[in-house]
Amino acid sequence: MEQVRLGNTGLKVSRLCLGCMTYGSPKWRPWVLDEAQSKPFFKLAIEKGITFFDTANVYSIGASEEVTGKWLREFARREEIVVATKVNGPMGPGPNEKGLSRKSILAQIDASLKRLGMDYVDLYQIHRFDYETPIEETMEALNDVVRAGKARYIGASSMYAWQFAKMLSVSDRNGWSRFVSMQPQYNLVYREEEREMLPLCRNEGIGVIPWSPLARGFLAGGRAQPKEGDTERARTDDFSPRLYFRDADFKVVDAVSDIAKQRGLSNMQVALAWVLKNPAITAPIIGASKLGHLEEAVGALDVKLSDDEVKKLEAAYQPKPVLDHA
Repeated sequence: MEQVRLGNTGLKVSRLCLGCMTYGSPKWRPWVLDEAQSKPFFKLAIEKGITFFDTANVYSIGASEEVTGKWLREFARREEIVVATKVNGPMGPGPNEKGLSRKSILAQIDASLKRLGMDYVDLYQIHRFDYETPIEETMEALNDVVRAGKARYIGASSMYAWQFAKMLSVSDRNGWSRFVSMQPQYNLVYREEEREMLPLCRNEGIGVIPWSPLARGFLAGGRAQPKEGDTERARTDDFSPRLYFRDADFKVVDAVSDIAKQRGLSNMQVALAWVLKNPAITAPIIGASKLGHLEEAVGALDVKLSDDEVKKLEAAYQPKPVLDHA
């Protein structure tokens, strides 16, 4: 699999990133696969050339990091993989067990490393913007994490472009470690990041690793209404209806299905190929609860869409409110 630079850094990552929210404990979400069920996915990902893995402390309240670390240690050498995790979400009932304060960041990086069974992570990301903590406090703490050797690089996730620009400015002004990546939502039925965030990232040399490139499976089709689909996640997901299921969204899915049928591809492959075609995108984060999902995603790397196909896929899109930045 092709290995590409993450933004302006010298770090190379695979063109696809395996999102590990699906692996951990079903006690957290009913669609999550446990440790034993997760094993084949990490094995297949490594065999297919995926070297980039993304998790978060809040996924399965730490169990995702434990499962991710366990199977990566079994199937890969630490030097050949890139491991990313995140901080911000609540990890306990206390007021300081969440957020991006210095106390939280320094405690959570140590806890994440312990669960992963690693001395460092390659990419330590803030899991959304923290409105209650001064930016200077957050950026200095993240800089200290890098200087301590506990993370090689730092990244951010969904927020407004002005917030991201301000955080970059604070780090530049103080000579602190700079964000090298942004993890926004980006797919055929949520394209609002094309307005400001993606151009900002291209201008600043920031790698873009979008989450939900398949709209939480919505673009696969077969979902006339919420709680429909062929996976447990689709049948139990309370979050998707807040993001998708507008009339225009279904028209986009129809276009995806038409092209998929004409090309002998799956909807997933067409939708993912569209994301990969954008020059701002470094590596989409793919989720997989069935091994076939992973196989199809890898196959999408060979799919090249024509200009006419791209126009057809984009024609039905209707602008949305900004979603899930908090």
